[in-house]
Order: sequence, then structure tokens, then C-alpha cells
Amino acid sequence: MTLDPILAARLKRDSAGLVAAIIQQYDTREVLMLGWMDDEALHRTLTTGRVTFWSRSRREYWRKGDTSGHAQYVKSVSIDCDGDALLVEVDQVGAACHTGQRTCFLEGGDLGASVSERPER
Repeated sequence: MTLDPILAARLKRDSAGLVAAIIQQYDTREVLMLGWMDDEALHRTLTTGRVTFWSRSRREYWRKGDTSGHAQYVKSVSIDCDGDALLVEVDQVGAACHTGQRTCFLEGGDLGASVSERPER
């Protein structure tokens, strides 16, 4: 089985054939993690109801939760306007991060960006 050719034509992959997949909790909108997908990983995600990634370091497919039990159940998958990123909304069971944290965006810490306000009209 392969990815639908119409969808495949819309994807803008990096030089390794991958597209970024942002994983978000469907009900709270919490951003959980970023993973990478090739056409096969996306096809598996779209057809199985579980998120599959391509591991750039191990060079193999992996499915969140197969060893940890912290599974991601697909609620929706969207492609951005440029075709170079996916938004995968999931129902996350347990931690999304390999460190054991709920999200991968806790341990890195705030980078101290200047905060601004939108000007009033």
C-alpha cells in the first residue's frame, strides 16, 4: 500500500524525503512533540489510527507507545498551506516525550523571547 498520489504530490519533503509532523493533544490543544514522517509513515498514520514516525537516528519506523505504552491515537491529520508540515491531533496516553514528560517542550526551558502586545487600532 502507498500514500495517495494526490496527497503525495502536495507534500514538500526535505532532502531526506521527510516532512515535519507536529503532534498536538486534540482537546486541550497542547503541543506535545515534533516528529518526522516519510510517505510510508504518513500512510500508516492515516490508515491505522496510530501515529507512526520515521526515526532519523535509528533509520526505522516507530510507533509511539509500542514499547512505553504511551500511545497516540489519531483524531485528525492536516497539511499546512505550503505542504511542508503536518498537524496530527491525537489523544495522548501518558507521556509524549522520551524523557517521561507530558510534552517535549518543558525540559528545554523558555528561551526568554521579548514579549510584545498587538497595537490597538
